[in-house]
Amino acid sequence: MACVTTSMGFTIPHLLRSACRLCPAHSALVVLRHSASCYCTVNGTTQSKRKMDHLERTANNFRQEVISQAKVCGIINESETVKRLRLAIRNKDFTFKAGQWVDFFIPGVSVIGGFSMCSSPGLLEREGVLELAVKYTDHPPARWIHTECTLDSEVALRVGADLHGYQESKGNGYKMGTVKLYYSAKNTNELLFKKNILGLMSALPGKITCRFHVTQQNSPICEELQPHITEGRISEKDLEKHVSKDTLWYICGPPPMIESISQLLYNSGVHRNCVFFEKWW
Repeated sequence: MACVTTSMGFTIPHLLRSACRLCPAHSALVVLRHSASCYCTVNGTTQSKRKMDHLERTANNFRQEVISQAKVCGIINESETVKRLRLAIRNKDFTFKAGQWVDFFIPGVSVIGGFSMCSSPGLLEREGVLELAVKYTDHPPARWIHTECTLDSEVALRVGADLHGYQESKGNGYKMGTVKLYYSAKNTNELLFKKNILGLMSALPGKITCRFHVTQQNSPICEELQPHITEGRISEKDLEKHVSKDTLWYICGPPPMIESISQLLYNSGVHRNCVFFEKWW
């Protein structure tokens, strides 16, 4: 993520897209009960062997014409490896929707970055800012963000659209479905946006639930998280209880995780048309 996109109006898609698409060590699986309003990313199998650059990977994707200048107005260490950038957008015509990302232009850096928003369109409308969560890698844009970016740094952004189809309802509304999130990371420090997710669970009881999985936890788990933590990877047993004809599955994470979880679902009788993930690697 990212890989989790629904039109239910929650911020989970934004959070997981950043936590997982830009942080390959993180894994997330969303189990979505059908609602009257949802849309899906492209379904496929992992076949790519050569790592493509962002522009090459998304060459056939639609881009908005608007390129906006932006200024870094906040930098937060979300974890030891992830920085959250807060960007003040100067162009009032700059907009985005859930499930989209930005081409990230850095003065003096020839390689173009591709990052997903971890904030909602509403924040942009209200305050004129958007936020990105970026994990450290040797890729030039990510490295620049972690080693050279400072407050008031100038960049430029252009919105790109995911490979998905979606038709907005025309005033008919929708019936909210239920979402079960399985979110796996090395330890609780690397469970990005956990407080936001807990807040959504509290605000929408019974509609959104989450199990956080940690695979290498060496320190005590805080009391707030303990009821929601499972030690170990997401397992077949975890998934089996949700298998039904009315369930959609959205997977986000590194290629081996996506391959493994997909196969577990297929083995459990889940139809391939109900399993969705992006080929962003």
